[in-house]
Amino acid sequence: MGPAWARAFLAEHGLPPAYGRILDEVASPLAARITAKATSRRTPLVVGLCGPQASGKSTLAAALAGLLQAQDLAVAVLSIDDLYLSHAARQRLGAEVHPLLATRGPPGTHDVALGLRLLDELAEGRPATLPRFDKARDDLAPTSAWPTAPARVDVVLFEGWCVGARPQAGPDLAAPVNDLEARRDLAGLWRRYVNDSLAGPYQTLFGRIDLLILLQAPGFEVVAAWRQEQERKLRMRLAAQGADPARSMSDDQVLAFIQLYERLTTHILETMPAYADAVIPMTAERTMTPPRWAVRPSPNT
Repeated sequence: MGPAWARAFLAEHGLPPAYGRILDEVASPLAARITAKATSRRTPLVVGLCGPQASGKSTLAAALAGLLQAQDLAVAVLSIDDLYLSHAARQRLGAEVHPLLATRGPPGTHDVALGLRLLDELAEGRPATLPRFDKARDDLAPTSAWPTAPARVDVVLFEGWCVGARPQAGPDLAAPVNDLEARRDLAGLWRRYVNDSLAGPYQTLFGRIDLLILLQAPGFEVVAAWRQEQERKLRMRLAAQGADPARSMSDDQVLAFIQLYERLTTHILETMPAYADAVIPMTAERTMTPPRWAVRPSPNT
């Protein structure tokens, strides 16, 4: 893509000029590979984009969508965050299974059946309504606010923090990994439910992915700092708008909240590089480096 498109993209998303390097060295090679795989298919190519919280996966997905559309490909973008169960449904889970399931985030708190129906509709070439979740309300947005993907989509960009993840082995669930698990899930009921959900319905959903890309953070400890920075920027925007700052989290609240994600994020960073189709290593400063593509043995060898 030319410099005019890049400047427009940076301006639209409020990105610094330095992000132009990511467009050139990361997004463009990914888009080229996706285009090559999508153009000879009868059904949409489903691209999974996995990355920890605040790693920039939503921005990268937007860049990929723009680059692909410039190649006359029809694109639908779906975040796993938009598949969260309703507030009421999660409250029921919290009451019936474990209190931690009332909080959105880990596997077990998404409407996997909705995601599968959506992918079926897109595979059949029908226009599909894309769900949207309102995090400020902690509930699904009204269906009137859900956009419609065009018929005959060529590429589905499916992004999310646990997209493509595989479950842990049973023995790995025994010991708590942080204070939240030690205090609120000492018997392991919550983490077993999350892992069983990931081993079951989520594998059916993730089995629809044709190309899996991982944004590889250096470790979970940097994710906490990234997430705190994200919330500080949100607080600044809310203050500038005269909005209620309580709609954002303090640094301490972020540290408490991300403990829900620590176990599986660490597991993903340790295991997914071995089976992802492309890995994008990241620095602690959230700089993305060019993708490393997996070399798979030929099925005939």
